[in-house]
Amino acid sequence: MERTLVKDIQAHEGKEIMLSGWIHRIRDLGGVTFIILRDRSGRCQIVTNEAMELTQETVVRAYGKVCANDKAPGGYELALDHFDVLGPAAAELPFPVNGDPSKVGIELTLDQRMISLRNPQILSIFRLQASLVQYFAEYLRGRDFTEIKSSKMIGTGTEGGTSVFSVEYFDRKVFLAQSPQFYKQAMVSSGLERVFEIGHAYRAEKHETSRHINEYVSLDVEMGFIESEMDIIKLERGLLAYIFDRVNENNREDMEAWGATCPTGDQVLKAPVISHDEAKQIIRDKLDRRVFEISPEGERALCAWSEEEHGTPLVFVNEFPRRKRPFYTYPKGTKTMSFDLLFRGLEITTGGRRINEYAMLKETLPRFGMTEEQLGGYGDIFKYGCPPHGGFAIGLERLTQKIMGLGNIKECSLFPRDRKRVTP
Repeated sequence: MERTLVKDIQAHEGKEIMLSGWIHRIRDLGGVTFIILRDRSGRCQIVTNEAMELTQETVVRAYGKVCANDKAPGGYELALDHFDVLGPAAAELPFPVNGDPSKVGIELTLDQRMISLRNPQILSIFRLQASLVQYFAEYLRGRDFTEIKSSKMIGTGTEGGTSVFSVEYFDRKVFLAQSPQFYKQAMVSSGLERVFEIGHAYRAEKHETSRHINEYVSLDVEMGFIESEMDIIKLERGLLAYIFDRVNENNREDMEAWGATCPTGDQVLKAPVISHDEAKQIIRDKLDRRVFEISPEGERALCAWSEEEHGTPLVFVNEFPRRKRPFYTYPKGTKTMSFDLLFRGLEITTGGRRINEYAMLKETLPRFGMTEEQLGGYGDIFKYGCPPHGGFAIGLERLTQKIMGLGNIKECSLFPRDRKRVTP
């Protein structure tokens, strides 16, 4: 007999089927036992008159007849004939798999990650996250972007930064990549013109906050033949509008598990673009004090302003000062053709146009304490002809966190890595 998924049992009313999954919950009412079985598609009630000596999370194969029952989850249940135990579970679970995860501290949730991921509410985070990756790639492939995969071990720290992890590599030291930036630019210049990558990035920053992790998934995009950062902002607007509309269409159950909502595509398209200077003035007005930097509090104030004035929880901030951007960012006087995207009080994207002319790049290096020799092979991208180009990167965990309305970004990483945590 072939396996039937829980979501499909309605189509088998009155028929004998076989279900396979985990024992999610057992209720013995004295003479009648109700078992909730869980598989990848959902949960189903199994009913039997036999006493069941089964432990929660035991994996079984259950055989029986599908019957209609208005009181059962989904309106149908399986009248049990017999079952096979495929994987017995120990009696004492270290985490409440069928409980409310919001009543459990995040440290226990992460310490018991191998088991806490079985909790359907927690698992819904990663169902949504998988969909975000799918929609991201769908949209870009549909616009002639090519997916690439670049190395995560590099010979020098990218972006001229110092916050890199070093790794022993045979008889030398290499570093974990902070971003695929240089590789994206090389592939734009190779003739592909439009590329994207979905991969891990590493930042050796000693943060201890609810918005930072040291290993994260970066959704990177790079596009050739642009005029300014506004071309990139236009691309991201369309991309996020598509992603959010798909989430609202296909992932409502995942969001409902957390009482979450996702903006519409129309709201994304309404997101205003304001300069860095304008952003600071808005923050001053909102917080009624002098502002020198856009702090996390300032990001929340900007998104509140955008919600009030434009009916959207997103806002693009562009024209950042040169000193606040990487050396390869295209200059615009004392400003740059760069931007951040803030969503529900958190920066989820950094992007902009890049320098594509070799002479301009060499002229820029001394401002950042760098030399031409330090560029290595990176300089060849521009020395031998590179089109005007730009791109952006979206932090997958931050995007997930803001859609689901979660308090800590670590909740949105399967196995988060921070200053203290390297297991499980």
